[in-house]
Amino acid sequence: MSANNTPLGKIRNIGIIAHIDAGKTTTTERILYYSGKEHRMGEVHEGTAVMDYMQDEQERGITITSAATTFIWKDHHINLIDTPGHVDFTAEVERSLRVLDGAVAVFCGVGGVEAQSETVWRQAERYHVPRMAFINKLDRSGAEVDHVIEEMKKRLGAHPLQMQMPVGIEDNFRGVVDLVTMKQINFSTDDLGESFTIDDIDADILEDAQIHRLQLLDTVAESSDELMEKYLETETLSEEEIKAGVRKLCLERKVTPVFCGSSLRNKGVQPLLDAVVDYLPSPKDVPAMTGHDPKDHEKLISCEPNRKDPLCALAFKIVDDQHGPLTFLRIYSGEIKEGDKVIVASNGRKERASRIWRMHANHRERETVVGPGEIVGVSGFKFASTGDTICEDGNLLIELEPPRFPATVISMAIEPRSNDDRDKLMEVLGKLTREDPTFNYHTDEETGQLILSGMGELHLDIIATRITRDYKVSCNTGNPRVTYREAVSAKARATGTFEQIMGGKEHFAEITIEMSRQEDSDSSLHISASELQIPKVYHDAIYEGFEGGCISGPLGGYPLIHVAVNVLDGATREGAEATVAFTAAIEAAMREAVSKAGAELLEPIMALEVTTPEEFMGGIIHDLNGRRCEIQEIGDRGNLKVVHAKAPLAEMFGYATVVRGLSTGRASYSMEPCEFAAVPRKKWSDILGYEPDM
Repeated sequence: MSANNTPLGKIRNIGIIAHIDAGKTTTTERILYYSGKEHRMGEVHEGTAVMDYMQDEQERGITITSAATTFIWKDHHINLIDTPGHVDFTAEVERSLRVLDGAVAVFCGVGGVEAQSETVWRQAERYHVPRMAFINKLDRSGAEVDHVIEEMKKRLGAHPLQMQMPVGIEDNFRGVVDLVTMKQINFSTDDLGESFTIDDIDADILEDAQIHRLQLLDTVAESSDELMEKYLETETLSEEEIKAGVRKLCLERKVTPVFCGSSLRNKGVQPLLDAVVDYLPSPKDVPAMTGHDPKDHEKLISCEPNRKDPLCALAFKIVDDQHGPLTFLRIYSGEIKEGDKVIVASNGRKERASRIWRMHANHRERETVVGPGEIVGVSGFKFASTGDTICEDGNLLIELEPPRFPATVISMAIEPRSNDDRDKLMEVLGKLTREDPTFNYHTDEETGQLILSGMGELHLDIIATRITRDYKVSCNTGNPRVTYREAVSAKARATGTFEQIMGGKEHFAEITIEMSRQEDSDSSLHISASELQIPKVYHDAIYEGFEGGCISGPLGGYPLIHVAVNVLDGATREGAEATVAFTAAIEAAMREAVSKAGAELLEPIMALEVTTPEEFMGGIIHDLNGRRCEIQEIGDRGNLKVVHAKAPLAEMFGYATVVRGLSTGRASYSMEPCEFAAVPRKKWSDILGYEPDM
């Protein structure tokens, strides 16, 4: 069956999400093997995983970039994206979840809900993505299904619904009990788990299975009045009724169906695929995508998954490879044909879809036309960026909500070794910033250095490697350093005026603002009733000036955050040009307001999780205290201790080496950006290079 002839109800768009090392890519490799997409099992530890196709991924044994593929399972076309688990590449998860209809969250049977598990779960919540859970690595010492389920409830606020229970555990793990059919699935060890038998449940675990099935039936019965009525009368439900009830609850995100297995040992993957078909949504099961008119943001427009409607697609990822830029699209309505001329809704630029590709990691298969529900790569786009909405030229434009990406927290200097290398470097940096929304660069005005900014040490290390190895640009790089922020200390009012003759015309505007601190929120601009004095036509210019005023603070030139600006009054003169003037006037007013209010230096704080045997706890806690860390909680995970702390990023460089030394290599850690907090005043001069007056 061709993908283009597949009914919408038989399409699934899913992602595999998890903490690093939970087994996402190994699970994906088994899925590709059992579905017949690949005839050989790739292994992450051998560097042969199909989905980890980048050289850095193969060398480091981690997923760096999300990779898409398509395969068939039981007459269903499944578009799958394997996402990274490392926090430095969380943007890859963010943009994938923005366009996916469902997800499989993989948890380690030993580690349970780990730090990045929480992050990807929150990302899925933000985009209202229904999820299933797969508890992996049940063959490992210390694995425990009940513990992981309790952690899902406690740390994720999830409502796990156990659909399977393991047969044996650790070294004795050999299969699963299907609580819907009440049959035992035993996986063969002779043919890479490709074959399995369906048997009666072993007598020694039958009672436990019956208890779990009653819990399943109780939950399913609550999905509808009809099922509840039948359950109360007969005390049972059919397999079809159970599946229908679980599917309904899963699509409503009221439960998370839980499955179990060991991907590395080839156990449990085929039933997981069956569950993807049974319980996760098709494109027609999710609400219609809603966006706004680019010319009127208050006007909402919906697009249904219908081929006959105008094209609406979201560009969620851009990759630059040997064939040129490749733009990944999720099609929400209409269809796109090879050679079609389309338009970028946000900027009005026209593009041409010269080629359409169905992707399998870094391999591609040519298509001539694709429709709703599909995820494809398109060659030929020159102006589209991540988050842009692609529409049919000549039809009503719609602008969908783009993915949201975190701010960069770390930077490093880079220096080309020759003038020729500088030209090549600037070209490469342009390509990399188009690919990666969490990577950017700028030139330091004081030193003239070229500064790269990203999400973490590993992120910048891989960027530098790609520049030198993949793009053959000779460069020297400096040590990573923290990217600070600034904020106002108090409330202040100020007036800014711009008055100048330019091109023989008078430009004039005056604006009065009140600036204040806005904790736990992005910076914001509010134009109040003063719009009577400031015509609405100038509001965009004022907003542009507000953004410009936030670019650089007075202490070290770091961006201003947590700023709320309320426009109190403003005016221009009859006959004067005011667009540029209002932009300049609010920037001047913001500079004066910050000067009056005083500024404060902020630093990125990381949510840190250290997992260690108990005997090394003392040394690790002592070291963290010396790094200005705030210990939040110390808990247990099996026979290990887990330390949760808030850690200043500036104090955490090189921590991987330190924690290995403190624990003879037996402790591990992960951290992710958490917040920006005030830097102790005694450290300001070390950071700024001078002692500020304010």
